[in-house]
Amino acid sequence: QVQLVESGGGLVQTGGSLRLSCAASGHTFSSYAMGWFRQAPGKEREFVAAISWSTTVTSYTDSVKGRFTISRDNAKNTVYLQMNGLKPEDTAVYYCAISGSVNAYSAARSAGVYPYWGQGTQVTVSS
Repeated sequence: QVQLVESGGGLVQTGGSLRLSCAASGHTFSSYAMGWFRQAPGKEREFVAAISWSTTVTSYTDSVKGRFTISRDNAKNTVYLQMNGLKPEDTAVYYCAISGSVNAYSAARSAGVYPYWGQGTQVTVSS
């Protein structure tokens, strides 16, 4: 059974930073993409960032480019999201997700590529 456990959310002031972590277990995929999505109250879940198994390919939604950095440690089956310069509009529940077995250079943006999801961690940015 695939499990994803997120941590690192919290309350921060505008301009502050947070680092989210997500540890995956219970899977046997030789290579898989990892991604972060978020859902704000009253809005649909949206893509934030993704990284390939090779770590050489990353993808970001435009609103976080230059502020957020996604990384992963394959030895620990863990993905990270470093969030700097946080804004009130970044307030949301953040979810990590992993794909099934994909090529080592896939960093898909579509939620449909990710069948496995974490429980979510709340990020609140105060103005």
